[in-house]
Amino acid sequence: MPRDPYEVLGLPRDATDQQIKKSFRQLARELHPDVNAHDPDAEEKFKEAAEAYEILSDAERRATYDRYGHDGLRSGGYAPNFDAFGSIGDLFNAFFGGGGAFGGRPGRTPGQDVAVVAEIDLVEAANGVKVDVAFDAIELCERCHGNGAEPGTPIETCERCGGAGQLQAVTRTPFGQMVRTMTCDVCHGDGRVPREACHECRGSGRVERERKLEVEVPAGIADGQRIRLSGRGHVGDAGAPEGDLYVLVSVRDDGRFVREGDHLITALDVPAPLAALGGALEVDTLEGIATVELPAGTQPGEVITLRGEGMPSLSRGRRGNLRVIVNVVIPRRLSREQRELLERLNGTLTSENLKTDESMFAKLRRALGSQAA
Repeated sequence: MPRDPYEVLGLPRDATDQQIKKSFRQLARELHPDVNAHDPDAEEKFKEAAEAYEILSDAERRATYDRYGHDGLRSGGYAPNFDAFGSIGDLFNAFFGGGGAFGGRPGRTPGQDVAVVAEIDLVEAANGVKVDVAFDAIELCERCHGNGAEPGTPIETCERCGGAGQLQAVTRTPFGQMVRTMTCDVCHGDGRVPREACHECRGSGRVERERKLEVEVPAGIADGQRIRLSGRGHVGDAGAPEGDLYVLVSVRDDGRFVREGDHLITALDVPAPLAALGGALEVDTLEGIATVELPAGTQPGEVITLRGEGMPSLSRGRRGNLRVIVNVVIPRRLSREQRELLERLNGTLTSENLKTDESMFAKLRRALGSQAA
């Protein structure tokens, strides 16, 4: 059962003609394919709105509906018919003219975007780097400068559309004539055609060429982030703007570090005796080797933080930290002398040596956290 046209357009039953027109145009803009391509039901929603508008914008139809509803309209011979239009874009052209609800010049299609991948390593991501990228892009033909004509030959008015760049077809519907406007299939909206097509681009005015660019990758960029270069994509039609170039940054894994936002995490293997005694150890950072002080009695999974040794932030301009997780390594395959030394040590240990202020739950959390890392 069709919905109430007043409900479809969000209007009271005493709405004026101006309110009906304004509401329909506003709803139509929301359903326009250029801004609503994500909604697969947009075409059906527009047809419903168009039917509501056709009913309420005609005084006789509106009066019939107010008295008898949709049954009264059907018995009077009214029925919506949008099957003659191939797409929602054609429907917009029929209601609002060749420019649609948003206006615009036919044939002026903006250039499409181009995507390319740039692969860098973690150190380059931390410091910033310039990378060379190569991609195929559609450009204006240098021979004809984009007009499609062989140099020295004239460009003439398109005979098919008479220079308008558009063709119109009139369709009769139960609620009157509707005009369908489409781009001319000969001149593609330009209104002119070359007498002799350019030998290089065959009259299209465009050619595909390899383009090479040096792209500056900012410090702190993360894997999967994109860099947009405006106007570096494919050329547009009839003077329309060029598309954009999107550089997708792929950061190679670094076996030394795991990235977590602006912070880096690394693991430091420490022999059990050294963890008990404490001392100075070397650890890798992005800038080279750093020395960390290991407190005596360091436990497995404890974290030593080196501030400012992480990744720079794209937004805040400051660096994250490097978190060093201590991995206490228990010696294996002991020699006889090593075993004797450990047995002597074990015989001297007392409860005071093994005493800790941690609760059982704290110990479990630390142990589980160490395993997860």
